[in-house]
Amino acid sequence: MTAPHWLLLAGILVLILGTVMWERSRSGAREIALVATLGAAAAGGRVLFAAIPSAQPVTTICICAGISLGSRSGATVGALAALLSNTFLGQGPWTPWQMLTWGLVGASAGWVRRVLRHRSVLLAFGAVWGMLFGAVMDVYQLAAFGPVFTWQAFVATDARGIPFDVAHAVTNVVLLAVAGGALVRLLDRYQTRLSFVIESADAA
Repeated sequence: MTAPHWLLLAGILVLILGTVMWERSRSGAREIALVATLGAAAAGGRVLFAAIPSAQPVTTICICAGISLGSRSGATVGALAALLSNTFLGQGPWTPWQMLTWGLVGASAGWVRRVLRHRSVLLAFGAVWGMLFGAVMDVYQLAAFGPVFTWQAFVATDARGIPFDVAHAVTNVVLLAVAGGALVRLLDRYQTRLSFVIESADAA
């Protein structure tokens, strides 16, 4: 097998592993419902903004979900949003890679959730993922369609997509600046309700 084949296989295996981990986790019905709702909302936002090139509200929602609910839920929101939105925008071999990449957005937000509570760091994180998302998808494009899978080909391909990546990054910053804090606080309150502990009273 060539390097592109190994790369595609690795992406598929990561998705399968993430699905298995979610299935085996102790997720309550309320958490599952919340994650499904966020995934559907992110998908709806992506379809709604489809006419605006590279405007991706999915990224913002994935980041906020990762901060409040953790990496597992953030990754699931991203993967679900890609799968659902492509039902309307078009399914194809790119779907698993979009699921993987948006899943990584949500998971990475969960990994560094403490520092993302600072507004400036949050905005920078959104900008970085706006650029990085396009780079990951460029790797998929070269691995799947070629013409060659080399560093030089990646640089050339990524350079052509810089305007779209910048638009994605700017959209992330604007959405996070306007609604990111409010969404995180809302999810924080819901997460508090999900994580309550019932303690039995000591016998008198």
